[in-house]
Amino acid sequence: MKFIVARQKPVTVRPADLEPTDAELAAIELEMPVVTAEVELLDALIALLDRPASEFDARRIRRAHNRVLAARRDLANRQDPKEAA
Repeated sequence: MKFIVARQKPVTVRPADLEPTDAELAAIELEMPVVTAEVELLDALIALLDRPASEFDARRIRRAHNRVLAARRDLANRQDPKEAA
């Protein structure tokens, strides 16, 4: 069996540390309520792909959409700690 290997050096050098920084983790933590609300909305929409919407489904989508808007509002209104200093 013959193995095929690349004979060229990689074009981009991979950094040794691939872990996210503390600042990146803090940003993810800050945006997590928005992500969670968007996932709930997506789940409600996916549930309607194979059946017609009932009044309960419409209410579920409306509430999930309102949660997304509220989470985005809260994120936008949150003051950046760097700006406060």
